[in-house]
Amino acid sequence: MIDMHSHFLPAIRREEAHAFDAERAPWLAVEAGSSQGQIMVGDRPFRPVYQALWDPDFRVAELDQQGVETQIVCATPVMFGYAWEARKAADWAARMNDRAIAFCAAHPQRLKALAQVPLQDLALACAEASRAKAAGCIGVQIGNHLGDKDLDHEQLVDFLIHCAEQSIPVLVHPWDMMGGNRMKKWMLPWLVAMPAETQLGMLSLILSGAMERIPESLRICFAHGGGGFAFLLGRVDNAWRHRDIVRQDCPRLPSEYARRFHVDCAVFDPGALRLLTDVMGTDRVMLGSDYPFPLGEQRIGQLIRDADFLGEDDRQRLLRGNAQAFFGI
Repeated sequence: MIDMHSHFLPAIRREEAHAFDAERAPWLAVEAGSSQGQIMVGDRPFRPVYQALWDPDFRVAELDQQGVETQIVCATPVMFGYAWEARKAADWAARMNDRAIAFCAAHPQRLKALAQVPLQDLALACAEASRAKAAGCIGVQIGNHLGDKDLDHEQLVDFLIHCAEQSIPVLVHPWDMMGGNRMKKWMLPWLVAMPAETQLGMLSLILSGAMERIPESLRICFAHGGGGFAFLLGRVDNAWRHRDIVRQDCPRLPSEYARRFHVDCAVFDPGALRLLTDVMGTDRVMLGSDYPFPLGEQRIGQLIRDADFLGEDDRQRLLRGNAQAFFGI
């Protein structure tokens, strides 16, 4: 199995983070000898975590237990640094990408890294994506928006064009979720806003006409099964047929673009997985666990292995073959 969606955060010390940005740079608070820790932002607790997030040897031991051959790791989104001045964010991204490469270096056949980039500056983002690829990253992870700029913004479209031209695979991950005070508890930002952010990114690329500009060579994957995209695509097609405002920038039926996107399979329900493979195609869905977080798949690959509607060839595509082709590994 190849798990193409997992996260890491290096053992950043408080002093290092505070030297970068005392209010917003993340770091790890871990007591000596403990397997438990806390991501901190400034001096505020952000999320409880455990050793797999920062210890590659511990992680690989868990992957052995799960039967995962290769896992692709990317930044925990709190690491993005999109709110910083661009050159500062570029320095941070380069430092974190070098840490990601070092994280994987102890187990180079088992762990592969995606880069992060200073998305707020097109030239710097393109330069870091290319530098990180040359240094050993096999793709790049970006957030689904930059402030109020969605993926259809010219700057972000131009970054995707760069990735297409440079053969850099892209994973789009939601972050900084919509909703504000309307979603105060029960993890509602993660349960409602996070999927909505993903489908917003996908539809902004389609309905804006951006996919007409972006080369078909772009390999782009959206996390968490694409949010509600597969379920809502019929609604979008219906709107395109009957409302000219939906058609004004989108020359083709929205569902015709679906096969240009990949998604992971972090949907946790066999009916949802069946819909996802029907809409996206079994060649566009990849195993992605969201490890090592509690909202991830706890038995990696179990949903695919138990899917009785998949033939063995399609099952193997989802478990490893699609990720091999997407990332060139």
